[in-house]
Amino acid sequence: MTLLSVLQSSDSLLFLVCLVLGLLVGSFLNVVVYRLPIMMERGWRKECREFLELSADDASADNDDDKPFNLAVPRSACPSCGSQIKAWQNIPVLSWLFLRGKCHSCKARISAEYPVVELLTGLLSLAIAMKFGASLQTCFALIFTWALICLALIDYHTTLLPDSITLPLMWLGLLLSLVPVFVDTQQALVGAAAGYMSLWLVFQTFKLITGKEGMGFGDFKLLAALGAWLGFTQLPLVILLSSLTGAIVGIIMMVAFKHQRDKPIPFGPYLAIAGWVAFMWGDTLVARYYQLLGI
Repeated sequence: MTLLSVLQSSDSLLFLVCLVLGLLVGSFLNVVVYRLPIMMERGWRKECREFLELSADDASADNDDDKPFNLAVPRSACPSCGSQIKAWQNIPVLSWLFLRGKCHSCKARISAEYPVVELLTGLLSLAIAMKFGASLQTCFALIFTWALICLALIDYHTTLLPDSITLPLMWLGLLLSLVPVFVDTQQALVGAAAGYMSLWLVFQTFKLITGKEGMGFGDFKLLAALGAWLGFTQLPLVILLSSLTGAIVGIIMMVAFKHQRDKPIPFGPYLAIAGWVAFMWGDTLVARYYQLLGI
């Protein structure tokens, strides 16, 4: 009996597996969110030194740039005291609760974002399993969900949307359309092109009128990836939901938190949220909208 047949025979087991897997992946996503932007910055500095033909000393570079640093090395450690995090201190959600949100060694506070991300990833993974069941769609929908969570968090913290995530996500969506798993090839190709071009046109128009850049190129690529997965018919819903969410949050931040108008607000998290909502319930939302209009 294969693993798939076992999961197909028991919904409860499938839900438990996806929940636990989501919690574990959420813990890994916390590492990616923290380390990937640093890896990108180090890569940029290295490229600049090579282009300018400068040595590390000439460029006054951080000596840490020469030390191995990736998603696996070095081992996770407390940023305050440097003590390495042991396996029992890295159990998703439970370790944070057991440690009461403090480092075991120095008692420095551990951000609540870590368990929140783990729990969110677990719950969204559970939602995927409940919608698609034990199927090929669930496998790829989980990858789609985890990538969006990672992109949203990185953009929120750094205003960066790494090509190393957005581009593979887009290409995977296009490849899946050949089967198809979610949408057919025509929907995916037009969706990817329309997703990129729609925000590119908004960007160029805004720049022409104001002389400023209203958003980054990473947003274009993310919407292109969403178009590849959802198809072009869902893009209006994604754009509408992300714009409404972004406008509401932006107004709240300016009024309640005195956010300066000239300080950029990342658009990636709103695209990711809207894209996931449309992926899960897009057809239902559109049908309800037409129903309200009496169409």
